[in-house]
Amino acid sequence: MSSTLIDGAPRTAPRRAVGSGGRILLLALGGASLIAGLDAALLLAGVWAPVAAGHLPGVHGMVMVLGFLGTVIALERAQALRRTWAYLAPAVLGLGGLVLISGAQPLLGKALLVQGSLLMFAVYIALWRRAPVPMVAVQVLSAVLATSAAGLWLVIGVEHVVTLLAGFVITTIAAERAELAQLTMGGTSAPRLLILATALVVATLASLLWPSAGTRMFGVVVLAFAGWLIRDDVARRFIRTSGLRRYNAAALLAGYLWLIVAGATWAIGGVPEDQLRYDTVIHATFLGFAVSMIMAHAPIIFPAVLGRPLPYR
Repeated sequence: MSSTLIDGAPRTAPRRAVGSGGRILLLALGGASLIAGLDAALLLAGVWAPVAAGHLPGVHGMVMVLGFLGTVIALERAQALRRTWAYLAPAVLGLGGLVLISGAQPLLGKALLVQGSLLMFAVYIALWRRAPVPMVAVQVLSAVLATSAAGLWLVIGVEHVVTLLAGFVITTIAAERAELAQLTMGGTSAPRLLILATALVVATLASLLWPSAGTRMFGVVVLAFAGWLIRDDVARRFIRTSGLRRYNAAALLAGYLWLIVAGATWAIGGVPEDQLRYDTVIHATFLGFAVSMIMAHAPIIFPAVLGRPLPYR
C-alpha cells in the first residue's frame, strides 16, 4: 500500500527505518516460503518435486499464506510506519515460515507465526494511532484474523481456519484498494469498506461456531466484497487504456473474478468437505485473487519497499 496516503506523519518528521539491503533480505524470507509452498503443491498434486520432503504438504497452506503473503504484507506496512521495531513483524513471520519448511521444530514454527502476527497487529495499531481512518481500522481487523488463525492452528487443523485466513487476505487487499483508489471510488468507499469488513469478521466467527450456515454467510459477504470492488474500483475504466494502467486493471479484474468463484462456492456449497470444492475455494482465494493483486500492485509497492525503480515495459 502507498504510505503517502494514510501514514499521517509530516514528511519532515525524523524517521528510522531498515535500509534497502535489510528489506531485500526480509523479502527473500517470504520468497523462500513461496518457493517451498510451490514445492509442496507439486507433492500434493502427486507429481515430481525438487524437494520430496514428507512434511511439506502438511504446512503448505500456512507457509503460503502467513509465511509468504504475511511476510510481504507486514514488510510493506513496516515500510509505511518507518520504525525499526516494525520490521520485526516480517522477520518473525518469515522465520516462522523457514522453521516450518525445515520440519525440525513444527511447534516453534507455529509459535513464530503467532508472534509475527501479533507484531503485525502492533504495527497496524501504531498506524491507527497515527491516522485513525477506516482504511487502517480494517487493516487492524485483518491482523486480528491472521493472529486468530495462527493461534488456532496450534490446536486444530488448517482446514478449520480457512475462513480466517481468507478474511485476512480479503480485508487487507480491499483496504489497500480503497486507499489507493479513494479519489475515484468516491467518499462512500471508506464507510462501505468498514461495513463489509465488519460483516466479514462476523461471518468468519459464525463459520467457526456454526460451520454450515456461517460458511454460507461468509461466501455471501465475499461476493458482496467482489461486487463492490468490480463496481467502484478503477479497473473497469483502466482496462480501456494502455500500458501500466491496462496491465494493472487486467490483474485487478482477474483477481475479482476469482474472488467471485470462491465466494459463490462458499455461498452455495457451505463447508467445502470434498476435495474439489476445498481446492476451489483455497486456490481461487489465495492464488487467483491474492496473487493477481500482488501482480497488480508490484509496480507500485515494490519500488517503495525495495528502494529501487521497477519500470513497466
